[in-house]
Amino acid sequence: MSETSPAAAEAAQDAIIDEFSFFGDWTERYQYLIDLGRKLAPFPAELKTEANKVHGCQSQVWLVASGDSHRLNFAATSDSSIVTGLIALLLRVYSGRSADTIIAVEPRFVDSIGLAKHLSPTRSNGLAAMLQTIKQHALVTLTS
Repeated sequence: MSETSPAAAEAAQDAIIDEFSFFGDWTERYQYLIDLGRKLAPFPAELKTEANKVHGCQSQVWLVASGDSHRLNFAATSDSSIVTGLIALLLRVYSGRSADTIIAVEPRFVDSIGLAKHLSPTRSNGLAAMLQTIKQHALVTLTS
């Protein structure tokens, strides 16, 4: 299985679903999300620009893409620890994948682990905005 393939992205989602199944309640799941966010690589301060800001999030979120249509890598951060954890999940599924894979793969883990029911409406909107930004970066690499 190629690291850039849809199967690799689906395997990442399966791993996320398995990990979250170990937690009995949402207090533990939120703590795990926060812990995942803390493990992200540091985001360079000079990339926290208006151009890299994800709009539609209540929290401040910055996301940058590098690479090409064969392999896109993402880096991101937020001023919210829970949102940074959501970023960590999105990066596990989408970073390092081909543009075609990024566009094709839907984030089924969001419903499978119960995020859709347990995020506030503003966080849900932010998650959708981050996903849209990631997919938009993929579309741009296919058309350039």
